[in-house]
Amino acid sequence: TIDSNSLQVSLFTPANAVIGHYTLKIEISQDQGQSVTYPLGNFILLFNPWSAEDDVYLPSEILLQEYIMKDYGFVYKGRESFVTSWPWNYGQFEEDIIDICFEILNKSLYFLKNPSKDYSQRNDVVYVCRVMSAMINSNDDSGVLQGNWGEDYSKGVSPLEWNGSVAILRQWSARGGQPVKYGQCWVFASVMCTVMRCLGVPTRVVSNFHSAHNMDGNLTIDTYYDQNAEMLPSEKQDKIWNFHVWNECWMIRKDLPPGYNGWQVLDPTPQQTSSGLFCCGPASVRAIKEGEVHLAYDTPFVYAEVNADEVIWLLRDGEAQEILAHNTSSIGKEISTKMVGSDQRQDITGSYKYPEGSPEERSVFMKASQKMLRPKRASSLLLDLLGSRVFEDQPVQLQLHLTRMPVWGQDVPLTLHVWRVPERAHPRGPIRLVVRFCAQPLLHGGGTRKPLWRQMVHLSLDVGKEIQWPLLLPYNNYRNKLTDEKLIRVSGIAEVEETGRSMLVLKDLSLEPPLLSIEVSERAEVGNILRVHITLTNTLMVALNNCIMVLEGSGLINGQIVKDLGTLMAGHTIRIQVDFYPIKTGPRQLQVLISSNEVKEIKGYKDIFVAAATAS
Repeated sequence: TIDSNSLQVSLFTPANAVIGHYTLKIEISQDQGQSVTYPLGNFILLFNPWSAEDDVYLPSEILLQEYIMKDYGFVYKGRESFVTSWPWNYGQFEEDIIDICFEILNKSLYFLKNPSKDYSQRNDVVYVCRVMSAMINSNDDSGVLQGNWGEDYSKGVSPLEWNGSVAILRQWSARGGQPVKYGQCWVFASVMCTVMRCLGVPTRVVSNFHSAHNMDGNLTIDTYYDQNAEMLPSEKQDKIWNFHVWNECWMIRKDLPPGYNGWQVLDPTPQQTSSGLFCCGPASVRAIKEGEVHLAYDTPFVYAEVNADEVIWLLRDGEAQEILAHNTSSIGKEISTKMVGSDQRQDITGSYKYPEGSPEERSVFMKASQKMLRPKRASSLLLDLLGSRVFEDQPVQLQLHLTRMPVWGQDVPLTLHVWRVPERAHPRGPIRLVVRFCAQPLLHGGGTRKPLWRQMVHLSLDVGKEIQWPLLLPYNNYRNKLTDEKLIRVSGIAEVEETGRSMLVLKDLSLEPPLLSIEVSERAEVGNILRVHITLTNTLMVALNNCIMVLEGSGLINGQIVKDLGTLMAGHTIRIQVDFYPIKTGPRQLQVLISSNEVKEIKGYKDIFVAAATAS
């Protein structure tokens, strides 16, 4: 539009333009052919999910508010029978985060090897996602996070002690691209979520419970127990994570046949290489569900994470003697993400696979198996035995139940429930059982440590009878023997004295830390003081030493507030007052973490709506 003194111009960037920093200039030419150029300023071009022409177009304002604009959320952890939510501060709109995102791209091996080629491909969301998937971990490059699945975090920060992505990204940038110590899957995925939302790609964090890590591609994970119910280490690299966390990014897949647009799995946790680098995806969620494992990228690996079979073996004298269980439905449970517009959890397992045991699910599994096993016929004890092994009906059934929610620092009461299975033939007399129990510290990666508790029970079971047998795992047995995540696997092997037949019963325990409460009494307004009270009661039988509290929340606090709380004695309560001045309007989330020598992850959150400052 033109009037006597001004010219207003609207510019529309092409949907296939490269993302990044641009300088806008105006060139004015005069009649004689002379021209003068004036710089008007700089801008950063991002992917645009509001534009129908863009490859990340998402035609729903409600979804865009969640998967682009929401700067906080939840990560789901624990186990499939007890999923816990962890608050996380994504903080993608914090002042320096967008510059750090491009700094990450500029430190990738792709850029360092050929900068002009890398720049030219930054209009391709598939390419950018793959680069970021490799750069969030530091296995090949100056990536953001260094993984650590051991137990020594003395040279950095325990993965359990992060509240959000902002502190991690700022530390990485401030130290010139030195990897931040340390991350595990939920940290990698949460940082990836921050970066991709910041670049304009709709992104969410997804947790998969009982997640397979199948290195040899045979869709089978073998685990081993001895006669005393102790889980044994395996020489194979395959494992079953208690849970594993990855990302989904929304995009069109022009590189695939029609029908595979939408959510795509990206996994920045360094598990195995893809095209020579530790990255994973994008793999179409639709392709995973339909078993189309030949489609790019890394679809077979993700398919196995949610669909592999678990085979549990009994070892005698170092030899696999008996299959205790062949579980076709134990892998890939309670696949979870944050519900749109809510703090609730959404179960999205149905997006990844058909209902367990349904004709569609078994048909897809057979299709995927044929595609994955045809090239190399990966060897497995299971594949050698499945054709000839016929599982007998078990004469009795066993289950382990918790009497109450287990809390770290207290004895754990359990109940063994045993009952006879109705027999088709003439019923036999009493069945005599010897049940050997073993409790071991359970690691996040699915492995175990040395046993911390054993017990043996002799039972006799008549026809039509059942037994409830109480067990007690004392606190002193596990007190100094668990990892920071406070997980225990209780396993039992019951042997039928008459036949020698063995049966397995398992129970994974997640010992809960004390709960903290957060109270906000006043209305929250930008620029006005907001007083928050945090209360923690030490319900344990031991003191919590060296307690540190960290508060974080984009739009509420600039950076973090850290307080040293000292020692909290057993049975005592501490109430802390914290004052701060909210920065931005709208819905916000305050994240609170209290860590101690004894318990690393006492977490809580409070949703706070911040109003605009009222005129005085």
